[in-house]
Amino acid sequence: MNRRKKVNQILKKKAKKANDKLNPKGKPRYISKAERAKQSLDADGQQQTAVAPEHN
Repeated sequence: MNRRKKVNQILKKKAKKANDKLNPKGKPRYISKAERAKQSLDADGQQQTAVAPEHN
């Protein structure tokens, strides 16, 4: 690989990284199936504890 190509490659890589930092990602972060289940259980538990004292 010649020197000019290598320098251009490095500069393009730096520019791409800088551009990626400025622009937010379009899709949300991946959440695993186990994590989703845990979150839904936590949300259900919080709803039930908030609803239960009102009935007493």
